[in-house]
Amino acid sequence: MTVLPDDGLELAGEFPDVPHEQWQRLVAGVLRKSGKDVEGAEAEEALFTALEDGLTTRPLYTARDSAPEPGFPGFAPFVRGGRAEGNTVGGWDVRQRHTVADGSAVLADLENGVTSLWLTLGEGGIPVPALGRVLDGVYLDLAPVVLDAGRDVEPAARGLLRLYEERGVAPEAARGNLGADPLGHEARTGQRGEFAPAAGLALQCAAEYPGLRALTVDALPYHEAGGSAAQELGCSLATAVAYLRELTDAGLSVEQACAQLEFRYAATADQFLTIAKLRAARRLWARVAEVCGAPRAGAQLQHAVTSPVMMTRRDPWVNMLRTTIATLAAGAGGADSVTVLPFDHALGLPDAFARRIARNTSTILIEESHLSRVIDPAGGSWYVERLTDELADAGWQFFRGIERAGGQAAALRSGHLGQELADTWQARTGKLAKRREPVTGVSEFPNLAEKPVVRESAPEPPSGGLPRVRRDEAYETLRARSDAHLAATGSRPRIFLAAIGPAAAHTNRLTFASNLFQAGGIEPVTEGTFEDSGAAEVCLCSSDTLYEERAAAVAAELRSAGAAHVFLAGRPGQYPGVDAYVFAGCDAVAVLSATLDRMGVS
Repeated sequence: MTVLPDDGLELAGEFPDVPHEQWQRLVAGVLRKSGKDVEGAEAEEALFTALEDGLTTRPLYTARDSAPEPGFPGFAPFVRGGRAEGNTVGGWDVRQRHTVADGSAVLADLENGVTSLWLTLGEGGIPVPALGRVLDGVYLDLAPVVLDAGRDVEPAARGLLRLYEERGVAPEAARGNLGADPLGHEARTGQRGEFAPAAGLALQCAAEYPGLRALTVDALPYHEAGGSAAQELGCSLATAVAYLRELTDAGLSVEQACAQLEFRYAATADQFLTIAKLRAARRLWARVAEVCGAPRAGAQLQHAVTSPVMMTRRDPWVNMLRTTIATLAAGAGGADSVTVLPFDHALGLPDAFARRIARNTSTILIEESHLSRVIDPAGGSWYVERLTDELADAGWQFFRGIERAGGQAAALRSGHLGQELADTWQARTGKLAKRREPVTGVSEFPNLAEKPVVRESAPEPPSGGLPRVRRDEAYETLRARSDAHLAATGSRPRIFLAAIGPAAAHTNRLTFASNLFQAGGIEPVTEGTFEDSGAAEVCLCSSDTLYEERAAAVAAELRSAGAAHVFLAGRPGQYPGVDAYVFAGCDAVAVLSATLDRMGVS
């Protein structure tokens, strides 16, 4: 190690300390210009951003924002990682998902950067008897295999174990997970399953296959049902605790039972929330292991999957950016394995190009960005440490609520858990409808002229339990109505945007209105006259000053020319002849749906 000489210099040594109160006064001065007369702590609070779970993001974090000591990688409470070396040796495990019996696609992935396989078998996936064919040519002693077989978990697991034996793979060389997750399957399908097969597989793995785990604690069903980060954490803890009880009753020690579990979480494009969630998950599981009397067994093995909820069907190319950010967050958060869903995941079966981009996302971040060379790169950030602590507390409280309700199985079967997830999604749906949570390419900057991306239909996943939601679903419904109208008439429904005054007066609101109406599949017409536009709906776009001078007269003129409905972009006041107002924060979905109804677009 090189020791630098003491040259007498201190960072910021010649700059005076700036008190927190001085910064707050400057913030108050800026807010006063926008009409908010607040001082001190209230000025700072005006810049807070509300998150789900009652959390807030502050504009500034300092050393005063304390959080519990995160410890060191490989040591309790494992916030900084379950292994002392982290992912620094070779990066995280790049795990690709396959749902169809395509052995060539499997080999292509393994030959080009993928390091483990995640195979969906049975209902909604690969037929169990086809497992050997799918893995033909795969070196099973080198490539870990993770199964996801739902109710078919026992025949699928037995089939994989038989392949190990037939191909001469030593038991100690087998790696992966047999994928038993009876509560996760019940959450997906509403069908109760028996735990006995999972217990039998766990006992066999503990006795014969030291590198193979039997159970997955999958939090994706709760994330995909609209759950928040804390709810995802709470559900995973409640599920894992239920499995610990069953496994210890079956004869395993607490340490052995913990060693049979792998946890699966969603990684979203909210990078700091994802980082904090993975760090908080490790802290919470370490606490459970400690309470159970096995603190050394509390190192959680994590599999992160880029969120299916955030994937869009329109402008799917943007999904590449979303999954890149999510993968970066998963890697920085310390996930042991990462699955990048292909950008066309929401459209059907991914093609070879999409799978290539998916696997190369991890490769670039590991090999070119060197993201894995630093353990817990976000650790030590006052913001990340505080967010980790607050999220861990919220997740723990949700977990305790499930336990008070009788545990994960009881919470699922009573409908209590499903209602809590639905309430969370309902609140988020309101933000999406009002475009407070923008979806690029869908609710923001949509492209009506984009060429659809068509894919072969994917197998239908199991259903009947918790719903699967998507951020784009309300806008997708509107766009589908527009597509049907285009197919039937040869043109999309239209609205004429009437710009009043010079460009400097109307450009901002013209852009706003154009984006809003295109989000619902309504084509904005900005050139020519209203009479030539072929539209019956009009939206006035200008400044507040020009609205005062000319809005009423322009609205009357357009009505005399045949306009059936007149919008005004902005909320400056009420004007004769104007039927409705569109503005930032209005319910865009409701406005667009009503507009399509008036146009006769079903």
